[in-house]
Amino acid sequence: MLTIEAPAKVNLVLEVLGKRNDYHQISSVIQAIDLCDVLALEPCREMFFICDEPLLERDNLVMKAAELLRETTGCCRGAKIDLRKRIPWGMGLGGGSSDAAAALTGLNDLWDLGLPPAELAGLGAGLGADIPFFVHGGMAMVEGKGERVKALPNLPLSWFVLLVPPVSRISEKTKHMYGRLKLRHFTAGQFTGAALSSLRRGKFDLSLAFNAFEGVAFDVFPELGEYQKMFEEAGAPRVCLTGSGPCLFTIVPREREARELCSRLRAQGMESHVASSRPGNSAEPLAVPMPRWR
Repeated sequence: MLTIEAPAKVNLVLEVLGKRNDYHQISSVIQAIDLCDVLALEPCREMFFICDEPLLERDNLVMKAAELLRETTGCCRGAKIDLRKRIPWGMGLGGGSSDAAAALTGLNDLWDLGLPPAELAGLGAGLGADIPFFVHGGMAMVEGKGERVKALPNLPLSWFVLLVPPVSRISEKTKHMYGRLKLRHFTAGQFTGAALSSLRRGKFDLSLAFNAFEGVAFDVFPELGEYQKMFEEAGAPRVCLTGSGPCLFTIVPREREARELCSRLRAQGMESHVASSRPGNSAEPLAVPMPRWR
């Protein structure tokens, strides 16, 4: 049996630059964190997939990634994949994409395929915009539709507190959120540039965090403002949105402070998690090739 972790992520910066050929173009600085789903993979004659969250068993990206890998390589081997969800889903933390990236990486090893990370990322790019990042992990700048991933130096150990608001989940949420963006929400990459300047000095200044979806998330999820205020009153230095939301996060310098803040939120009945920054799998940029199956 092969066991592989699939980490969540937070977007320290997420800019939408505009649209090209009907696809939104982004510029983002993303950090993987050690809140992880877990995939267990076993050799099998056929493909089987089970998940401890039954709602996620149908049309899961894990199986789509597995079938795409078999189709691309001509591999006839199978596997039993057991997914244990720990990352809150539908919240902007990238759990589904991370699971798919872990499946590609794990099955590549299980089936002795020997594909390099860049090729796995290229395959994943056709399934989900965040998958190439998760093949790399760590801290990275992500551009284009998500297919261009450039490794950044790992942050010094940082502590993240997540607040998962109890809002209704939206079907095809990411597509819906992108559809709400207007011209006024587009930016020119200046926030990414400022974040990179801060990171070159070996730290990330939370005041530089930016997310284009904050311009629409508080309309789509009207109660989100109340949870942001609760987070701030509990002691968060600044509250930010990750991905297309609605999960909120902050960064604190020490583990003790993170756990105390998390405890205060839980005492108010909120789902909250503590996680630390997680290093990447490579220090090299991912030059993602066009998938051969296109």
